[in-house]
Amino acid sequence: MTRKMAQQKEVTNKVEWKIKVADGSSKDLVPESEPAGRAWLGIQGLIAGLVLKVGKFYKKSRDIAEDDPRKVIHCLKLGMALTVVSLFYYMRPLYEGVGRNAMWAVMTTVVVFENSVGATLCKSLNRACGTLLAGSLAVGVHWIANQSGEKLEPYVNGASVFLLASAATFSRFIPTVRARFDYGAMIFILTFSLISISGYRVEKLLMMAHLRLSTIAIGGFMCILISILVCPIWAGKELHLLITRNMDKLAYSLDGCVAEYFNNSGIPMEKLQGYKCVLNSKATEESMANFARWEPAHGHFKFKHPWRQYLNLGASMRRCAYCIEALNGCINSENQVPESLKQHFNGVCLRLGSVSSTVIRELATTMKTMKKSPKIKYLVKEMKNSVQELHNEVEYLPNLPAPPSSTEAMIPLAEVIPIATVASLLTEVASRIEDIAVATEELAKLAKFKPAVEKIPPH
Repeated sequence: MTRKMAQQKEVTNKVEWKIKVADGSSKDLVPESEPAGRAWLGIQGLIAGLVLKVGKFYKKSRDIAEDDPRKVIHCLKLGMALTVVSLFYYMRPLYEGVGRNAMWAVMTTVVVFENSVGATLCKSLNRACGTLLAGSLAVGVHWIANQSGEKLEPYVNGASVFLLASAATFSRFIPTVRARFDYGAMIFILTFSLISISGYRVEKLLMMAHLRLSTIAIGGFMCILISILVCPIWAGKELHLLITRNMDKLAYSLDGCVAEYFNNSGIPMEKLQGYKCVLNSKATEESMANFARWEPAHGHFKFKHPWRQYLNLGASMRRCAYCIEALNGCINSENQVPESLKQHFNGVCLRLGSVSSTVIRELATTMKTMKKSPKIKYLVKEMKNSVQELHNEVEYLPNLPAPPSSTEAMIPLAEVIPIATVASLLTEVASRIEDIAVATEELAKLAKFKPAVEKIPPH
């Protein structure tokens, strides 16, 4: 392509440039805009991008609020707690009672108020106990340091901070302490260090410790009160619902995987992969079970409800989910089974999958109603019978004749292995569903589920 100035003419006091391309035609060249114009275009693009990001942020926030309105309620509850605690600053009589230490009530409210009642109770009691223990020890160490004389006083304070802070930090590595009292240990270190350092300079140490403990207690009590009385979210109830939902997802995944493998029924991927929610729920279950231990009796959950058994039940469900994940991997495997073999195992495998998922759904109903199911033993027995039928079919597999189109007398081993793998996985799934049934039965026994009353149809 060659460029030349084709013509110059005066149009609105501007020069028009053209280029000639290979085919003989010409195109106009648009002159670059002035610096001011480019700057204005840049500002417009920046504003448009900012507006677009704000719109996306608003849409995302609205979706979160619509998906779980309790998150909005939690935000309002925290605002309410902070407003009440802030009255210690706004009202003169209250301010004169606690002075500047009212800031500790505000700080306590911000750091201990959590989404669930159990989490709020856990952090509030941890903070109260950690502060009280650290304050008591700090006062005792301060008294010992004063009795030691001016020369030894800084060494006593420094040594006490070193030893107690090191011991408290080490305690955070102990699993039982880390699970339930980690926050309290951290508050102990912080409070003891602050009071020890300030106690070396401040004469009225007891009065300062008393005011800080009082304001922290006020903030923690206000958080607990609002968390329990205003639209409470119970960690124990959430754990119970989580286990129930995961059972339903396991049943849907098992049904979907078996049906998709044998019938290619086009089941949505969301249902097929519901087992992934079970595999990823371990941390959530442990956290909820830990917080549930701190909660008082509520609803159907009595004092000393067996929350630890929920973890055993969740572990049994995850072991089953791993088998379903392997079964799901067989759907898109490169080693596909001949249709003749699929048709031969179609009925017995679909029956086993259906009975197994029915057992899981019945266990989910047991959890939902918190009543023992009278049908679960019968369903488990039926599942075992289906497993035995599948075993019989697998044992007969080497004797199956090859299809008429095949040149071999017997079915090749390479074609047998994939269907044998699926049969083995279904058998293992049934075995692990039995473990889920045992764990559910143990939970029903510990939690004292009521027996379900079967409705007798009228004659």
